[in-house]
Amino acid sequence: MGDATYDFTDETVVVTGGSSGIGRAIAERFGDAGAVVVNADERETPKDENETTPTHERIEAAGGRAEFVETDVSDPEQVESVVRGAREFGGVDVLVNNAAIYFSEPLLELEPDELDRLLSVNVRGYFTALQAAARDMVERNQPGSIVNIASISSSHAQHDQVHYDASKGAIRMLTRGAALELAEYDIRVNAVAPGQIATEFFEGWTEGAIEGAREGDFIKPVPLDRAGLPEDIAGPTLFLASDDAGYVTGAMLYVDGGWQVL
Repeated sequence: MGDATYDFTDETVVVTGGSSGIGRAIAERFGDAGAVVVNADERETPKDENETTPTHERIEAAGGRAEFVETDVSDPEQVESVVRGAREFGGVDVLVNNAAIYFSEPLLELEPDELDRLLSVNVRGYFTALQAAARDMVERNQPGSIVNIASISSSHAQHDQVHYDASKGAIRMLTRGAALELAEYDIRVNAVAPGQIATEFFEGWTEGAIEGAREGDFIKPVPLDRAGLPEDIAGPTLFLASDDAGYVTGAMLYVDGGWQVL
């Protein structure tokens, strides 16, 4: 099968949570496609102990342009500062909302402050970044694209994850509502919904996801018979950000090996 290639030369892409996992793969793919990549993350180095080179340094080593901005997406002022700083490169053309946190906790044991922290990152962080990027695009009278990284949890409940499921369900409606309101400004808003992806989103998941898919230990089978990799999410994200998806907005693209169709 053929490979898809994209050209984002002279465009500025902000990726939240681009230091590790899915965000890192997305940032590097945009860098390969010629974009100036701004990685907005709390940490500079990857979570994977086998990787030590920061994302922006990897992009630069490959001949691209990138920078790291230490950012807590739950703080609106920090998020808005990232967007303002992107004006140095011409302003935000593409935003990828990816930074999120996860933990498993039974509904009856979840503490209010735990819920507040998760929602401040997974919902308010997405909303604030989307709003700031959209305002930048409108002020510059430039079209743009926003891609939210959602989850199969956006529409499928999983045990001990009601708080996380709720946050990702909110991203589904944030995507649809923003797509409706921003269409008049030629700003498209879409979402990618990953399934079981082998990353260091939480400790030990990389090996666990790969082995779990192989042994059939997931909640239900993955029809493609493997866990996904971060690179599996990067391509669909670039597609939604590109002109090839110029008539696509408000869409939720499931990238889950067929998990949600069973």
